[in-house]
Amino acid sequence: MPHLAGSAENVPRSRIRELAEIAMSMDGVLRLYFGESNLPTPEYIKDAAIQAMEDGYTFYTENAGLPSLRAALAHHYQRMQGVTLDPAREIVITASGVQALHVAIRCVLDPGDEALVLTPAWPNGSSIVAMASAVAREIPQPLCGSRYSVDFDALQAAVTPRTRLLAYTSPSNPLGWVATEEEQQKLLDFARHNELWLLADEVYDRLFYAGPSLGSPAPSILRKATRDDAVLVVQSFSKSYCMTGWRLGWLAARHDVAAKATELNEFIVSHAPSFTQKAAEAALAEGEPELLRMLERLQENRGLCLEALTGMRGLTVPTPDGAFYVFPRIDGLTDSFGFCKRLLEETRVGLAPGVAFGTGGEGSVRICYAAERGILEPALERLARFLRAGA
Repeated sequence: MPHLAGSAENVPRSRIRELAEIAMSMDGVLRLYFGESNLPTPEYIKDAAIQAMEDGYTFYTENAGLPSLRAALAHHYQRMQGVTLDPAREIVITASGVQALHVAIRCVLDPGDEALVLTPAWPNGSSIVAMASAVAREIPQPLCGSRYSVDFDALQAAVTPRTRLLAYTSPSNPLGWVATEEEQQKLLDFARHNELWLLADEVYDRLFYAGPSLGSPAPSILRKATRDDAVLVVQSFSKSYCMTGWRLGWLAARHDVAAKATELNEFIVSHAPSFTQKAAEAALAEGEPELLRMLERLQENRGLCLEALTGMRGLTVPTPDGAFYVFPRIDGLTDSFGFCKRLLEETRVGLAPGVAFGTGGEGSVRICYAAERGILEPALERLARFLRAGA
């Protein structure tokens, strides 16, 4: 009897999805397990998609995406990051940030190669490495005082002759950690010294609270890298513009990788939907006022969470500088999935278990604070009661 491919069998099931499927069969759940805002996509973006369809953007586009969207993104990088990119050679539009991650990894890893992945992290990176028949070596980020850091000694000790890639996320899902300029430089130097590709997931770059002003992006690794560096940046429209269901992202990379990613797009998805690409142009052109309103709301929700959680006994709560998550560590917790399952069943509060985010995640839970106050406040109150009851 034929069997499934080993590379498919080696990909673990998402523990977040496992818990979410239980929650979706229940009524009245306060859902804080997924990484998305409950704000709908703004009307101006939806209107742009409708107009694009009426204007005939329902046909194939270039594999790399519409030249007009790539040009808009190049302008966006110049304006936001002070970085100059060639839209024709260094930017590839993808059907989601996940697909950008997928095509980037497939461009640089062969079967049997190894990737170093800073964790706790969104599990899709390590899983895509496994789909490429490669091996993910997860290197936990230690909590030093009130802030996560990078253990460069552990990274160096994990390098083998098969190591080809170092991947990290900043701002981090689930930690909210944002790499400092010094850490970025050290990550880049590490990759250069060990002749590795450096992959940065910067999907949450606009959700940043420690900049000179609200709305300032978290610094991109592209500010440090030359255009000849082996650097790959994965991005998405999902988080900043409330477009999770639209499945639209991009890859910024060295010209040879971008060229190969463009070719691979043909065999994965051909290209991102044409009318959603036009909607994304509207998001970039008109989205700042809406984004700032969302950031103000997220910053208030972050403050609410930190105030509530730091008052709960037995929790260690690092302050997140970016994204829209808090990742409290619970004293003595050794089964975060079991904890979240009991919390869900007994209180109808849905959180993501820390174990879902790889090495270093166990003992914590992820709370997405992008929900409206009417969900967030009662969820925190129920969590407090659950912890007081000795769960």
